Amino acid sequence: VIGMGIFRTPVNVAKAVPDTQLFFLTWIAGGVVALCGALTYAEIGSRYPITGGYYRIFSVAYHPSVAFAINGIILISNAASLAGVSLIGAEYISAVLWPGQTDLQTARLLIAIASILIFYAVNLLGLKMSARTQNILTVIKIGLILLLITPLFLHTATPAPLTETATCHSWKSYIKAFGIGLVAVSFTYGGYQQSINFGEEVERPGKTIPRGIFLGIGIILLLYLSINYAYIKVIGFTALKQSEGIAATMATLVLGNSAGKILSVLLFLSVLAYVNVLLMSNPRVMQAMSEDGMLPRAFA
Repeated sequence: VIGMGIFRTPVNVAKAVPDTQLFFLTWIAGGVVALCGALTYAEIGSRYPITGGYYRIFSVAYHPSVAFAINGIILISNAASLAGVSLIGAEYISAVLWPGQTDLQTARLLIAIASILIFYAVNLLGLKMSARTQNILTVIKIGLILLLITPLFLHTATPAPLTETATCHSWKSYIKAFGIGLVAVSFTYGGYQQSINFGEEVERPGKTIPRGIFLGIGIILLLYLSINYAYIKVIGFTALKQSEGIAATMATLVLGNSAGKILSVLLFLSVLAYVNVLLMSNPRVMQAMSEDGMLPRAFA
């Protein structure tokens, strides 16, 4: 779930809502919705611990044609996301490797391709290897968030006001702003549904899947609220609306002038975690679809 979104979405939410109260309410509401969704998937995952569960459960609950249509779209969109996010990561790391150079399109493309191929090879070594890799990258992502929260505990951080005057007062305006903000927040909380694709390969799935999903969303909710509080407290709500690189701004307060390179490397590793998790999830859906005759047998 934790990806590039939490380092970009808060700016979009701040632009959409009129004040800090609605800003935090949007994040809390998104977290509650995600928690309800996670509990639902935890229940499904514990009852149907099967490989490619996201396809097979749609097939059982509705119809194989519905499952094929939905998962076909998901597979294509995930492949596009994989390519796009790999290129974003390549932009971060190329700036560190070749500082000051602008014509780096070919280099970025090669880095993106290499990243995908490396994690494809990691996943060919088995689920345990890819899971261990994902655990390491997830710890790095969580560490990055905790790093960006540290300005709250530094005397050098100049506190910004947490409450500011609202610019709109009608209920209609508030509801509209809340809805627009919630769209961006919902994308940032998404991803937990992919966990049911591994059910058959999980030890004690009846307990492990619900516990993993429930605790995972709980930790994510706490981290997201904490880092958003840090954004508002340190950068300020008004400045957040116009901020281009909130992660860089926060990192500068913690690490000084060297923040740019360190942050770029950490964000690159954060991107790689997304690449790895899609390469873990997508093939298992393809396997399930091929076993049901929805895709050629070669996909198994």
